Amino acid sequence: GTKGALVAVAEPREALRAVALGLFDAIDAHPWVGAQLAREPWRPTVLDIYESISEQLQALNVPERALFDSAGVLVNYILGVAGQNAANARVLASNNIDRSAFLAGVAAQWAQLDPARHPSVHRAATQLRDHDDRAQFLAGVNLILAGIEAVRRDRKDG
Repeated sequence: GTKGALVAVAEPREALRAVALGLFDAIDAHPWVGAQLAREPWRPTVLDIYESISEQLQALNVPERALFDSAGVLVNYILGVAGQNAANARVLASNNIDRSAFLAGVAAQWAQLDPARHPSVHRAATQLRDHDDRAQFLAGVNLILAGIEAVRRDRKDG
């Protein structure tokens, strides 16, 4: 389970990142896991993941009123993004498509879009080609943790 991995990491934010990346890597190695866990969120494994994440959020002093939503957002983000990443990789591999070549093609299509109509997509085209899925996933975890931290601070201030 995930609990053993958390014991070795003392700081809750780092523990949450470690759990998230461990699940990302496990689902990347075994793509069916992500789909199975997302399809049946009441299964013991998902409950263990939720419990581990909740424990670390409690260690961050997330207020009780925000704990359910905070843990739910993190669990759903982790399982959803990791599962989608693994599914995308499986589709590319089953069609013998090189990821770099695929992303370069999509980036070239995005770069051709009208920047007045799609300015954000047009700007993202330069990053899409060489982005690292794992690093982008961790950036999402960090954004969620920053939001949770803001909720915790608001509770102290209010």
